[in-house]
Amino acid sequence: MPEPRSERWIEAAEAAERLGVKPATLYSYVSRGVLRRRAAADGRRSLFDAEQVAELARRGRPRRPPAPSELVIDTALTALGPDRHYYRGRSAVDLAVERTFEEVAAFLWTGAFDPGPDWAAPGAARDAAAAALPPGALPLDRLQLAAVALGVADPLRFRLDADAVTGAGRALIAGMVEALPPLGPPAGPGIAGRLWGRLCPEPDERGLLPALNAALVLLADHELAASTLAARTAASVRADPYAVVAAGLGVLGGPLHGGASYAAERLLAEVGGDPGRAAPALAARLRAGERVPGFGHAVYRDGDARGACLLDLVRAAAPGDARLLAADAVLAEARRLKLPAANVDLALAVLGAVAGFTPGAGQAVFAVARTAGWLAHALEEYAARTPLRPRARYVGPEPGPEPGTGG
Repeated sequence: MPEPRSERWIEAAEAAERLGVKPATLYSYVSRGVLRRRAAADGRRSLFDAEQVAELARRGRPRRPPAPSELVIDTALTALGPDRHYYRGRSAVDLAVERTFEEVAAFLWTGAFDPGPDWAAPGAARDAAAAALPPGALPLDRLQLAAVALGVADPLRFRLDADAVTGAGRALIAGMVEALPPLGPPAGPGIAGRLWGRLCPEPDERGLLPALNAALVLLADHELAASTLAARTAASVRADPYAVVAAGLGVLGGPLHGGASYAAERLLAEVGGDPGRAAPALAARLRAGERVPGFGHAVYRDGDARGACLLDLVRAAAPGDARLLAADAVLAEARRLKLPAANVDLALAVLGAVAGFTPGAGQAVFAVARTAGWLAHALEEYAARTPLRPRARYVGPEPGPEPGTGG
C-alpha cells in the first residue's frame, strides 16, 4: 500500500523540482548537511523535509564557505538562487514582467517602487555626452564616454547623500540613453522606450518593448559580479556616482562578462535566418576549441531562468519569426551536443536579432541596466564609510638587498 503523503516530507523528484536542481544535487546537499533526508517506509525511496526545502528555495543555492583569500561583502540587495536571483527578497524574474525598469531601479536604491521624477539629463550634459566618436564605435564605447562627460557636467556630483545619488542616477541613466545616436522612433516614454529608438531603426510593431524592459530589469544587478566589485570598490573610497559607473563600465566589456552578449550576437548573425546553419556554426567553434557563447553559467549550473523568461517574452511577441526559428535551431543543436544550458546572454542576443537591433546593442542594454545596480551598491558603500582594502599574498622573490651588494 502506498505510504500516505505527508506535507512534512516529500519525495526527491518533488524536492528537486521545487529547488530547480537535478536530483543528484539534492544528495550533495545532504552530504554537506544542508538538507535532512529519511528513508520511506518501503526502504527504497528518500524523503526530504518540505519546510527545509522551502527555506532553501527562499534563500537560494547554498554556497561553500569563503576561502581565506576571498573578499566577502555584506549586502541587502541581491541574493542568488538555484536558477534565478532576487532583489531585496523579490524574484527578479517576477519583477521583470510586473514592473518597469525605473521602478526596479528605485526599489534597488531605496526599497520602494516609486521611480521619482526627472528621468532626464540636463541639456548641456546630454550634448557633451553625445560627442562624436569614430563611425565604427560600438554603443558601449559611447556609454563609457557618456558617463565621464555627464559627470564633468554635473557640479553636484560630489554630494553623496542618498537623495543626491538617486537623483544623479536618474539623470545618468537617462543621459547614457540619450548619448546614443538616434536610429529610429522611441517605442515609449520610459527608459526602455527611449532606448529602443537608440538601438533599432524600426518602430516596435510586434510588441517587443516589454521584452526590452524585462531585459533591463533582469540585468539590473547580479550580486558581486566583476564590474560590480569594481564599482563598489570605487564607492568605498568615496568616488562620486559617475566615477563609480565609469569603473563598472571599464570592466563590463570583458568577453567573460558583459561582452559575452556581443559574442552571442555574432553567433546568431552568422546563422542568420537559416536554421540549417546552426549546426555548422556551433561545430566550427567547437572544432577550433572555442567556447560557444551564450551557454553555461558560473552560478546557474542547471539553467538560467533570466534567459528562459526573456526568450518566452520574445516568442510570445514574434512567433514564427525566421531569426527566432534559427535561434531555436541553435538551442536544439546545443542540446544535441550536450552543451550547458543557455544563459541570459543568448536570450539578449535573440531579442536583438528578432528586433533588428544595431550591433553591440546587448552590451548597451547590459550597461544601462547594470548602472542601476552599481549605484545601489554605491549607496551601501557610502553608508558604510569603510574603504575596501583586499590584501595580496606575495609569492615573489624574498624581499631584501640585491644579491652581491653586501647588504
